[in-house]
Amino acid sequence: MAAMEPGKDLFEDIVMCEERYRGEGYEEGLAEGNHVGESEGKRYGAVYGARTGSELGCYLGFATAWRHLLTPGSDDRHRKKMKSLDSLISMIQSFPSDDPTRDKLQEDMTKIRGKVKQVCSMLNVQPDFSINHEGAGLSF
Repeated sequence: MAAMEPGKDLFEDIVMCEERYRGEGYEEGLAEGNHVGESEGKRYGAVYGARTGSELGCYLGFATAWRHLLTPGSDDRHRKKMKSLDSLISMIQSFPSDDPTRDKLQEDMTKIRGKVKQVCSMLNVQPDFSINHEGAGLSF
């Protein structure tokens, strides 16, 4: 029986070696995956943030231009247009662009897009919301 014990130790070393390498491989893979995932996440966040900023800037420019183009009037339709434009401008200016982790960020963007569609309808303007080769933008 004394001869079996060295074999048992050898077998146990082989089994433990496999477990040790599997554990080391898992840890190395996890660390590499976290590093790659973090860098890809930062890159995606920068691109998505730039697109969102471009979209908001386009909406703000559109609303501000129309606000200046509309001549003061006293009828109800004109006041509604001005009020909607002012509301859109206010929504864009109060957009929390300094907190990308805010829970309601997407909800706020959806509200702004809805307000843009409402304003376009009131102004009888039909924008093209497609993305062109130069970047995101609206065409009228």
